[in-house]
Amino acid sequence: MLLKVRYHGTKKYIRLPSDFTYLDFISEVKNKFGIPSASELYIFDESNTAVEEDILLELMEANPDLCLTVCDGESDEGQSASSSLTDTLSPSSDNDLFSQRSRNRPVHNFRDGSPPTTVFSEAKAAKEVVENALVIKPGGQDVLEEYKADKSLNHRTRRQLVNILASHMTEMHGRIPSRKQKEKYALGIITLFPSLKDPFSPKGYEHFYDGEKGTGYLAWRLKTMSRNKSPRPVKASPVPQAQGPHRRRSVASGPEQLDGDACLEAVSFLVHCHDEPSVFQKMKMTFEHRQNLVHDSQRTTDVLKTFPRFLDVKGLLNQDFALLFGEETSSKLLEKWDTTFKPKVIEEAKHLTKSTELHRLLKAAEKYEEDDDTNWDSDMASVLLLLHLLPPTAGRKRIKISASDAVDKMVHFHKVYMSHLLKSH
Repeated sequence: MLLKVRYHGTKKYIRLPSDFTYLDFISEVKNKFGIPSASELYIFDESNTAVEEDILLELMEANPDLCLTVCDGESDEGQSASSSLTDTLSPSSDNDLFSQRSRNRPVHNFRDGSPPTTVFSEAKAAKEVVENALVIKPGGQDVLEEYKADKSLNHRTRRQLVNILASHMTEMHGRIPSRKQKEKYALGIITLFPSLKDPFSPKGYEHFYDGEKGTGYLAWRLKTMSRNKSPRPVKASPVPQAQGPHRRRSVASGPEQLDGDACLEAVSFLVHCHDEPSVFQKMKMTFEHRQNLVHDSQRTTDVLKTFPRFLDVKGLLNQDFALLFGEETSSKLLEKWDTTFKPKVIEEAKHLTKSTELHRLLKAAEKYEEDDDTNWDSDMASVLLLLHLLPPTAGRKRIKISASDAVDKMVHFHKVYMSHLLKSH
C-alpha cells in the first residue's frame, strides 16, 4: 500500500502492508525522511486536522490518495499545523466551552503555538511500559498478536491482559501500587490498544482503573492478588470428643488404682474372696483396669469373665456407676425413674409399630397383667422397651437384628420368686 507523506515541504511515497499499524507508519516515515528515532511526530490531514492513532488506518482506507502532513513541532509546518490544531481544539465561543464541559471532556488550549507534548509524552511512556510488560511476561505476546490480527481482544484475552499487567505492576512497584502508577498502566492499555478505549468516559480508561472510585479491572485484580498472598489464618477446628459409651472418663476421686502385677493379684483375689467389704474395696481399686477392658474392642466381652463377682454380689454395678459419673448423677436415674423416665418410655413405645412382643411388654409395663413365668414386672418391662426405641444402626453391610433378639444379647435376667427364696432359706 502506497501513501503520500509531506514533511518540511517535501513529499514522498512510503510503502506499507495493507494491515499496517500506527507504529509501522511512524517508523517508516522516520526511516524515509531520516528523522531521528527519538523525535515525536504528529500527523495532520490536508485540512490540518490532527489524525490520531485509532483512526489512521480507517482514514487511509477511505481516502487512499490523501496526502498526510507529518511534523515534529520544530518546523514552520509544525507551527502552522499546531495553530490549526489549537483552533480545532480550543472553544470558539462560550457555548462551545459549556458544551465540552457538560460532556466532562478536558478542554486544551495551545495558544502558545506548541503541540501538546506533555499529553503525548505521558501516553507514549505509558504505552511503552505496557508493551514492555507484555513482551517479557509469558502470554503477553499472544495478546499482542491477537490484537494485531483482529484489532480487538476477546473476553478471555482481556482478562489475561489485566492479569499480566497487575503481576508486572506488583513486581515493579510493590504489593500496593500508588494511584498514579495504576492510572499509568490504564492509560498505556488504551494507548497501545485503542479499540479498548471507552468513548463515553472522561479519560477513556476508567473501566480499567478509576482513580476517583478506586475501581476497575486492575484494582480488582490487585485486591485478589493481595488476598491470595496473605490468606487469613484458618481457625483450628476443635477435635470432637467421643460421647456415649466410647467416651473415656477418669475417676475424679477415689482409692488409689492398681496396675501391673498388683492389679493382676487383686483380680485373682476377687475370684476367691467371700468377704463382701473386701470385694467392694478391690473392685474400686481395679476400676481403671476394668474401663480399659470395656474400651478395648478385642477384650470388651471378657469383662464378666475377668470380674465374675458382678453376677453374685449385689451393688457392684451401682458402685462402678457412681465412680464413673459421681454420686449425684448416678442417683438421678433411680430417683426419677418412676416419676419421669418410665412414663416417657411407655408413652414413646405406644407410637411404635405394634408387635406381639411389644404389646406384651407394654401390658407388663402398665401393670395390666399379673407377673407370671412369661411376663416381666413393670420396671423390667420398661427397661426392655428401651431396646425397641433404639434407632437402627447406620450402614447397609451391618447385620441388623430385631429388638426381641437384642434382649438375648444383653445380660440374661433371671426371675426370682418369693417361693424360690423361701425354699432357698
